[in-house]
Amino acid sequence: MKLKVPPRIKVLEALGAIADGRIKKVEDHYEVISSEGDRIYNVKINGEKAYSNDNGTVYRNYIGYPIIAVLMLEGKLKYDEKISKSLKGIDWKRLNETYKNYAKVEEIVDKIAEEKGVNKEEINNIVEEVLNELRRLSLEKAS
Repeated sequence: MKLKVPPRIKVLEALGAIADGRIKKVEDHYEVISSEGDRIYNVKINGEKAYSNDNGTVYRNYIGYPIIAVLMLEGKLKYDEKISKSLKGIDWKRLNETYKNYAKVEEIVDKIAEEKGVNKEEINNIVEEVLNELRRLSLEKAS
């Protein structure tokens, strides 16, 4: 099954996870710790097949933020350190559960990044670029 392109916010979550240092390589896969530190997602990418046990990938069949973060670290997707650092320390789970609206959460995250010197246009550009790269990658869901 082909994985769908994720909601925009997932690109930002991936950048935040990298800035927080929540990703580590363990033998043949990666472990990505959730923003609250209460879950560990296992990510394995083999060619055009990708596996992750995060909810977006498992239940909604889109490319979850743990996969996006790993692809960025492996140099297969665009990564911007300045934008990543501006998203450090965000409690994504709390924001997503509080607002239950990705567009609203993205607005809040844009303001946080802006306070750290990154404007909305820079963020929008990286998000669009990564989403386009994900479309071209055409990843299959691995079990």
